[in-house]
Amino acid sequence: MKVLVLSNRVPFVHGGAEELTVHLIRQLRAAGHEAEAVRIPFTWTPYGRLYDEMLIAKQLRVANVDRVIALKYPAYLVEHPCKVVWLLHQYRQAYDLYDAGQTDIPPNEEGETLRRAIRTADEQAFTGAHRLFAIAEARKRLKRYNGLDAEELSAPLNDPELFSCRPAEGYIFAGGRVNDGKRQSLLIRALRHAPSVRLVVAGPVEDGETQARLIALAEAHGVADRLTLDLRFLERTEIADLVNRSTAVAYIPFQEDSVGYVTLEAFQASKPVVTADDTGGVLSIVRDNETGFVSEPTPEAIGASMERAIAEPETSRELGLNARERLEELDLSWSKVLSRLLS
Repeated sequence: MKVLVLSNRVPFVHGGAEELTVHLIRQLRAAGHEAEAVRIPFTWTPYGRLYDEMLIAKQLRVANVDRVIALKYPAYLVEHPCKVVWLLHQYRQAYDLYDAGQTDIPPNEEGETLRRAIRTADEQAFTGAHRLFAIAEARKRLKRYNGLDAEELSAPLNDPELFSCRPAEGYIFAGGRVNDGKRQSLLIRALRHAPSVRLVVAGPVEDGETQARLIALAEAHGVADRLTLDLRFLERTEIADLVNRSTAVAYIPFQEDSVGYVTLEAFQASKPVVTADDTGGVLSIVRDNETGFVSEPTPEAIGASMERAIAEPETSRELGLNARERLEELDLSWSKVLSRLLS
């Protein structure tokens, strides 16, 4: 089968969705299919440009392809008779982030017209798809805002063989993209309330000013000597090494759509996850005092969780073992994912 994986691409931004695309192509080819990826360049600023972005996607024509697998807005607007949508992200600034006030779309008639256009385009794309799948929180959002149901389909962990439990070296690791939505700044503020904790933050940034802001924040709170910043795109082996040697992993994105690769990597390595009670899909498997530490998203509460993870290594070890057991119960595999996407 000739399979085309469609997504959008913001230049020089690489996160979980980009990783999923790479590994989906790899798994399709390993299963004997011809597979390629097309990433449509995308920008969301200024907000009025979104009309053009939707039009560009809708006018694209895909030929000589047996199956299209579309992942994100606006790529899933492309028309094809055998298009499967595996929904990772809608344009959340027109949905829940609008309600939360985290959007560039203005709360006026002009903004409401744009939001209606986005909702209408989404609903036409989804109802016209051959099949509609979504990751956990994206499925809930789809039901809430568009009144549509999708089959839940979670992404498996990539390169699971790299992640294994090694002796803890007394630090907490925070991996993944570094930006406001992932809230690494909250972890740094929390260090002030976790005097025994060393924090390692590693991952790619989305702008050149992020590192300077985080360094300034750490210095302002007097925690720079307990913070390591490695703000770049890390190889998978480097990420695995940092996870495997950590005592716990911290991951506190705001309303994450899925459990997140960071969470899956930690669980595979038998490490508990420090998170907050507003992280969305992360909470589907991270449970307080079962597989991790869950608290309110405040510096004081997150700091207390991190301090406990370091001060009680036996507790962290026990929760990490529970986390690995929970991951095995989920039985996520690429073979199951491909069978559903290609059916």
